[in-house]
Amino acid sequence: MMRSMEAELLAGEALYRAVVLEKMLHARESVDIATANVKAMFVEDGARRRGADYTSIVAQFSRLAARGVRLRLLHAETPSRPFRRAFDNEARLVAGGLALRLCPRVHFKAVIVDRAWVYLGSANLTGAGLGAKGEHKRNFELGFVTEDFDVLDRAGALFESVWSGAECGPCKLRDVCPDPQGEEEGRGRRSRRGPRAGRGSSLIQLGKSRRLGR
Repeated sequence: MMRSMEAELLAGEALYRAVVLEKMLHARESVDIATANVKAMFVEDGARRRGADYTSIVAQFSRLAARGVRLRLLHAETPSRPFRRAFDNEARLVAGGLALRLCPRVHFKAVIVDRAWVYLGSANLTGAGLGAKGEHKRNFELGFVTEDFDVLDRAGALFESVWSGAECGPCKLRDVCPDPQGEEEGRGRRSRRGPRAGRGSSLIQLGKSRRLGR
């Protein structure tokens, strides 16, 4: 059943400014990100004057974690090497300040801030997507932002369903997935990630996962 809602359609640099600078970097409680690709994109340094300098999104994540913001990143591919190097230099993130989970079927792009605002669109967490790359170098991206309760509920429900492993049981790619969730992992084949810490504990942390092939 269709209904009307209030939303703002954004493109290009406007996405970067609205999603990253205005919302993500000012989160108070939580940031949940779904993306196919992850790269060490650069953004304007919010700790300095506007346009004065740029810093890696990883450093910004560390600042958010230091403020007690819960950060979760759901992604489809191994993050780029520059992202992983930057991550390894942030002890707070390695210790769990940024939780990551890989699902090769993830292709939706979403940023949910404080469970009260959501971006849905085409842009990945990359410089050419949601980063500060120049006007004539960035991708042509399109997306909308909204505080609509139904959109938030549905986007959040999909994120939680994939994050929790609820989609892993019936998944036809389970045998080739590098990070399957649930009790059936390892049955009939040797686990590629070593011993588990317990049921539901397959949280990926970049600084500790052998799977990433650093």
